[in-house]
Amino acid sequence: MVEKVGNRSGIGGKTRSGAVAQRPLRRDRSSTATLGAKLQMLMAYLPLALKFGLAVLIGVFVFLGYRAAASASFFQIRNIETRGVARASLEAVQATVRNEVSKTGVWRADLHEISARLERLPWVRTATVSRVLPDGIRIRISEREPRVVVHTSSGRFVWVDEDAVLLSEMVPTDQMPTFFLRGWNEDEGSTAQAENRDRVRKFLELQRDWDAQTLSERVSEVNLADLRDVRAQLAGDDSQIEVRLGSQDHGPRLVKALDTLDKLRQTPRGPFISYLDLNQGKRVIVGLVSGSRAVSDESESSNDRLPGAAASADKSLVSKKVKSAAAQVEKDKALPGNTQTRGDRKTR
Repeated sequence: MVEKVGNRSGIGGKTRSGAVAQRPLRRDRSSTATLGAKLQMLMAYLPLALKFGLAVLIGVFVFLGYRAAASASFFQIRNIETRGVARASLEAVQATVRNEVSKTGVWRADLHEISARLERLPWVRTATVSRVLPDGIRIRISEREPRVVVHTSSGRFVWVDEDAVLLSEMVPTDQMPTFFLRGWNEDEGSTAQAENRDRVRKFLELQRDWDAQTLSERVSEVNLADLRDVRAQLAGDDSQIEVRLGSQDHGPRLVKALDTLDKLRQTPRGPFISYLDLNQGKRVIVGLVSGSRAVSDESESSNDRLPGAAASADKSLVSKKVKSAAAQVEKDKALPGNTQTRGDRKTR
């Protein structure tokens, strides 16, 4: 019995001592679990940081690779494909592209800057630039269209487009325009450019109107220095005559002026008419040459033949004016740079 009791007490003591020993063990498991949770949370955040770091590294390597590739001889300009060049200088276009692309290579070329530089060249209105990797650039040019010939103050005849951009001087092989534009503002700057655009716009409007009425062939030049005082220099046998059309109704006024002129050509004063003024619209004021100047002689209302002695006196007065002015008129026609040269040449 003693042995059994001893065995019981021993077993019971071991059990109790084991129970006591298990309590700290349970506390250790709790600490281990807490540490594991923390590690698990840390591991949850660790991939995000790694991803971010990896993305940064990849970006750096791509950038360095890009720089290296762009500067490599593999992307140096070798081919320039150009389309749409007819009047512009092909050599100037290609030289501009090579000069820009040789600094950066095809890959890093600034296409917008190349386009802007090309559009500063004569005759180039727009330029579309694209890459043809690895070593090519493609250029598509839209050229300016010559619309008007400007007679400058220095006597040059220069083509301009509808944007009032000076293009090139007219050459003998060019098609002769029906008439020229005078009164160009030759200053530089946005103000002069805007004024000249208005002049070109007005010129084209007059040209369409007068072509439709078959009046253009009788005009040598139109002076648009002041758009409120449009003046047409006539051509051919009437090249010494200026028609002052004012600010409006230019077509009807020119028709009226030419009708009046054709009637007056049958009178003694016809050869010495200097100008026809229609600024007032209804009246045609006729200016006659008197010596070295023009004098206002009559209006349309007094163009009818004068009766009897009055008509004789009028003719006598005109005859005296003719005799006194004839020599000066011939001298004026012979002067170099005379404005009548264009009109006389047009008839020939």
